Amino acid sequence: MSGRPLLISDCDEVLLHMIVPFRDWLDEVHHIHFDLVHGDWGEALRHKHDGTQVERGHVWNLLNGFFKTEMHRQQAIDGAVAAINQIAEIADVVILTNLMDEHNQSRGVQLRDVGIDAPVYTNQGGKGDALRRIVERYQPSVTVFVDDLAHQHESVGETLPDVWRLQFVGEPILWPRVKTSPAAHARIDRWSEAQSWISDALLAGVGAPIIEKENI
Repeated sequence: MSGRPLLISDCDEVLLHMIVPFRDWLDEVHHIHFDLVHGDWGEALRHKHDGTQVERGHVWNLLNGFFKTEMHRQQAIDGAVAAINQIAEIADVVILTNLMDEHNQSRGVQLRDVGIDAPVYTNQGGKGDALRRIVERYQPSVTVFVDDLAHQHESVGETLPDVWRLQFVGEPILWPRVKTSPAAHARIDRWSEAQSWISDALLAGVGAPIIEKENI
């Protein structure tokens, strides 16, 4: 329990690039083409030798395999390390990442290797309940949540509607392909701009305005 402002940040495509190194690994090691334009991962992966679709269940096996052995491929998104470390001077910072729990320690090491030293919480599914538990532990004056995925902003908004929510998509390839979430208070895709928005929200001393469901 600190009473300080609290930033709860996602990792993949917020702090670290993920989809591009995953695509490159699939091509190099598994001879699978990943069509980044396709919004449905279940249909976006195809075997290069015959163009057949990778079985949906196997997609998740591939993802898990990537995180088991290939985290070293992930590099920090431009400006993320400096921004997070400067925000840590005025607030507590924790990472809430959707990974299997077995990868919790590896994610922490991975982030420290790029220069981000923060507690890591792993989660599966919607992040609302996990975020609520973190908030209960820290008892912050203000909380800001950052994630690239719209459904995570909806999950958090339903659980703790007064949490400030910033949608951040760090991979430029995804910018035109990811819709802005109406459940987020703002969308900013560059850390050079996001840092100021987050800091202002953390220091505001008040909870976020409620986004009514009919507006989502």
